[in-house]
Amino acid sequence: MIVLGIILLVVGFVAKIAILWTIGIILLVIGAILWLLGSLGHAVGGRRHYW
Repeated sequence: MIVLGIILLVVGFVAKIAILWTIGIILLVIGAILWLLGSLGHAVGGRRHYW
């Protein structure tokens, strides 16, 4: 999810499409939160780790 967020940020920035930029930021933040929670050992979506 983090990689997809970065890709959408780059595509949105290059193509000047604001919605892709916004979706990219949202996916990047959600991916980072899930990664952080998973690495701390909290169950995320019924799984002990998120990768």
